[in-house]
Amino acid sequence: MGVYSLPDLPYDYGALAPAITGEILELHHARHHAAYVKGANDTLEQLAEAREKDALTPAGVVGLEKTFAFHLSGHVLHSIFWQNLSPDGGGRPGGALADAIDEHFGSFEAFRRQLTAATTSVQGSGWGVLAWEPLGRRLIVEQVYDHHGNAGQGSTPLLVFDAWEHAYYLQYKNVRPDYVTRLWELVDWADVAARFARAAGG
Repeated sequence: MGVYSLPDLPYDYGALAPAITGEILELHHARHHAAYVKGANDTLEQLAEAREKDALTPAGVVGLEKTFAFHLSGHVLHSIFWQNLSPDGGGRPGGALADAIDEHFGSFEAFRRQLTAATTSVQGSGWGVLAWEPLGRRLIVEQVYDHHGNAGQGSTPLLVFDAWEHAYYLQYKNVRPDYVTRLWELVDWADVAARFARAAGG
């Protein structure tokens, strides 16, 4: 059976400083993301064991499925987050992604304000996400609670901003807006554009 694994970062732990310190990035990747990978693998094993023992009670299934969704979504979102960032990031997108942002949000500035607001105002722990929604064939901004709540079914995340406290608190304390402002300076628009092209192309 296949297992999930922690991906390597495409840059050194100190590469995103001063926006994100090396200490925070290492803790975030090597401890928090690794815990989601382990949690997803452990829960899959528990589900397999319950199947083999014919012990899939309603209460047990609900708990295991929710736990699996939490850990797997945490793994997926963090894997995208690391690729979305670059020490050479920032600026704004061009080409088809820029055209789609203008079409669906009115302007890049309006999109930036909406994703910033979604990220800074998510209640508790969660994410601000730019996603492709295939039914309406449009870009949308979502607030994701924890790792998997309040997301449109079928939407594909393209750009994700982590608003969990472990992503910023050691550096920015409780001033989440300052952290989000610095994230914009790290966005790898080539990565986001490639995700958009794949998602919009089917």
